[in-house]
Amino acid sequence: MKKQMYSHRFWMLPAVVLISITLFGCNGNGNFSSNSDAAQKVYVAPGELDEFYGFMSGGYNGQLGVYGLPSGRHIFTIPVFSQAPVNGYGYSEESKAMLNTTHGFVPWGDSHHPELSQTNGETDGRWIFINENNTPRVARIGLDEFKTQEIIEIPNSAGNHASAFVTPNTEYVSAATRFSIPMDEDMNNMDVSIDSYKDTFRGTLSFIKVSEEGKMNIDFQILMPGFDYDLSHSGKGPSDGWAFFTSYNSEMAHSLLEINASKNDKDFIAAINWRKAAEYVKEGKGKMMPGKHVRNYIDHEEGGIAKSETINEVRILDPRELEGIVYFLPTPKSPHGVDVDPTGQYIIAGGKLSTVIPVHSFAKMIEAIENEDFEGEVMGIPVLKYDSILHGEVEDPGLGPLHTEFDGKGYAYTTAFISSEIVKWDIENTQVVDRIDTYYSPGHLMIPGGDSQKPDGKYLVALNKITKDRYLPTGPEMFHSAQLIDISGDKMQLLLDFPTEGEPHYAQGIAAEKVIKNQKRFYKLEENTHPFRATSEAQTKIERNGNEVHVYMTTIRSHFAPDNIEGIKVGDKVYFHVTNLEQDWDVPHGFAIKGANNAELLIMPGETLTLTWEPKETGVFPFYCTDFCSALHQEMQGYVRVSPENSDIDFKYGTGQ
Repeated sequence: MKKQMYSHRFWMLPAVVLISITLFGCNGNGNFSSNSDAAQKVYVAPGELDEFYGFMSGGYNGQLGVYGLPSGRHIFTIPVFSQAPVNGYGYSEESKAMLNTTHGFVPWGDSHHPELSQTNGETDGRWIFINENNTPRVARIGLDEFKTQEIIEIPNSAGNHASAFVTPNTEYVSAATRFSIPMDEDMNNMDVSIDSYKDTFRGTLSFIKVSEEGKMNIDFQILMPGFDYDLSHSGKGPSDGWAFFTSYNSEMAHSLLEINASKNDKDFIAAINWRKAAEYVKEGKGKMMPGKHVRNYIDHEEGGIAKSETINEVRILDPRELEGIVYFLPTPKSPHGVDVDPTGQYIIAGGKLSTVIPVHSFAKMIEAIENEDFEGEVMGIPVLKYDSILHGEVEDPGLGPLHTEFDGKGYAYTTAFISSEIVKWDIENTQVVDRIDTYYSPGHLMIPGGDSQKPDGKYLVALNKITKDRYLPTGPEMFHSAQLIDISGDKMQLLLDFPTEGEPHYAQGIAAEKVIKNQKRFYKLEENTHPFRATSEAQTKIERNGNEVHVYMTTIRSHFAPDNIEGIKVGDKVYFHVTNLEQDWDVPHGFAIKGANNAELLIMPGETLTLTWEPKETGVFPFYCTDFCSALHQEMQGYVRVSPENSDIDFKYGTGQ
């Protein structure tokens, strides 16, 4: 008997190895490093370009990361809500105002969800919007220059999580409060007992109108029950004109939410008829109420200098008074993501604690509204019957389903956070057809165009929350990991791991050709309207107004003009206005001076930027170019002499022959 067992095991070993290689072709960590097919699919040869841009939020670094796909190469970081010493964003006089809020200058933000602008339901490559969670804000970034061009604060909100999602023609960007806050008739009495939560706390959903030129303004807010509003997506096709927001904490708990906000079997998706709400606004309905907020924008007509304006009121729509703008769709359980399929027929939620993925039918929702097929109401908002609006439930979707994107071929892909996998399922019959492990715990996922009407169903990026053992260790703190998955065939195939900055939450992808064609390569000097510009060395000068000194400086390979400056005094506030005279792509110059308390400048060709310097002691201080711009980059330097405060040294400046 024993002899037979040994013989059996000896036969099994090579069979198991053979089967493992045949079935998986990789080790237990999904490592395809030896898989030449996977390598070929992500390889971008030197000198060639990636097929897609990938834009990934930086989470707690407050920025937006730009990656090439399928290579996973990190190609740029766009400063948005946080100061960036790498180029002086948030430090320079031209950009500081971008970080103004009603709380003063806020130099850090928590960016979560980027969303590309759309035309006719398709990504168009004009702008990308992104929200800030901590100090509620939404930014618009121009993809012609990859720069933040506008930031608007969201009033009557706290924790701007369900943002920034666009309507199919970018008529609106939506936002919502995650943390409900005390609100009364005058929006003034915030000093209430936390125990009064159910009576005094309310939420708001905000709709930011976007003009043809991109200017943002808050058109209206909708007053909501004191739930936590989590994520959103707009309708499309037949559901265009509607937007859908998940909510949890329908229990309206204010402490130990992991227990107290998980008691109800179902929470809600709020279905918003934003087109009807916009009509109410045009008719002057609703009520203007306090809603102080700041809008910051780059004034391109005045030298690209950021400006701020304060708006004190916002229009509030109350669904108890304005019929037909909000309905609740019961949804199990503690729903997180909400996504609308490319046809616009189905609304899918990811219930964090749910064992199924509910798929709501938009057509059934409209029919239920028309038939008043309600099971109750909350704060005057009708609650539709779950069975009346349900298209189907996806069974065995993995543990902890969160977010869904689409390939445009009839399939949906959902992340399962707890079981660390992505599940592919058929939208019509709600049957699971494939699943693949991820490493580890994916939050969002992204398919280029995957939340639009025209997805590019070729690649999927899983944005994983846990990185351990995927890269060389870097101590307790490490980058998060993204994984590229091929979804072009029937079976998903893991292709690539690549690290990401900060903590990417959501991401967007777009065909590179849509963006490349509009790229700005340099700023034309003849179009420079900066009030302190010097568009030739002949225009350089120094002016004094009391202790305020303005240095009109130029830079070109490989010197500054002027590069020797005398006449500065202790106590002066010196503004170096540096214009880059280059008129060629990829020739920036930097500027840094010893003792500056801010950051360097990185000035693009044709641009003027300003660094402020307040010398505190006498001496001679060097300045230099920080960007290796030419073979004589090291020679690109100069000196500033600083004399005592009461000295009578005249200005003396210039550049040698």
